[in-house]
Amino acid sequence: MRLYTHSACLEHDPGIGHPESPARLRAVLQALDDPRFAAIERVEAPRAIREQLERVHGAEYVDYIFASSPSQGQLQLDPDTVMSPGSLEAALRAAGAACAATDAVLARETRRAFCAVRPPGHHATRNEAMGFCLFNSIAAAAAHALGAHRLERVAIVDFDVHHGNGTQAIFRHDPRVLYASSHQMPLYPGTGEASEHGAGNIFNAPLPPGAGSIEFRAVWDKTLLPELDLFRPQLLLISAGFDAHARDPLAQLQLETDDYTWITQRLVELADRHADGRIVSSLEGGYDLEALRECTAAHVAALIT
Repeated sequence: MRLYTHSACLEHDPGIGHPESPARLRAVLQALDDPRFAAIERVEAPRAIREQLERVHGAEYVDYIFASSPSQGQLQLDPDTVMSPGSLEAALRAAGAACAATDAVLARETRRAFCAVRPPGHHATRNEAMGFCLFNSIAAAAAHALGAHRLERVAIVDFDVHHGNGTQAIFRHDPRVLYASSHQMPLYPGTGEASEHGAGNIFNAPLPPGAGSIEFRAVWDKTLLPELDLFRPQLLLISAGFDAHARDPLAQLQLETDDYTWITQRLVELADRHADGRIVSSLEGGYDLEALRECTAAHVAALIT
């Protein structure tokens, strides 16, 4: 297994009090310093190139993000999304990590990879930064698998507590990509109804505030995992957000650390059945540092098996 990360991802600074802080990535990296992860190969994430970004973002939007990079201070792109002098490089490394990890698993250099990166990406649409996200890293990885590697079926699984509206919007008319998400509703960004099906490739399982392990496991067992099995993905990508944990301050789902072990084990089994075990997972949300450490460790430990 490989871990893709880069010190530049610590330099994205949305400002004091912002929940998407550099402390999040430090917590993740601390969790992965555990001796049980010593055999993981550490790889420096490269920058995403324009071609990779423009498969999922408009050229004018990419130009806008580059042009918006401040030389000092912070620039507010929307009420939640901020750029600092280090943000552009961090976002390029985050998207680059997901694409490089995709190259590695498809070249059979490793079966699975985890991208410990920030900023997150799944809210970024083709032409809009939002929800802490600049470039949609997991979408870039999926489009890279389709475009550069000629895969025919790629699945994106998203268990972040917030619906990945950007990922869904980018692929909603592309039946080569299946998007499966569990998330809290109502909650930001307000998308992700079960009735949203795209080209028959979108599967959403919204959960009400207060739902916990039983409800979470039920929607995956009864709805989302069966659809993934029918799709038979050649590559499985994961938007790994850990903010559905009961301790997270930004939402009200009540998952426990064991739930992340459980869902990851189910996804590993699915990838083994259909994708030669190939999984790329990339960090999304998770804003309680203790829960983030625990859940990351549980997720990566299950990926290793």
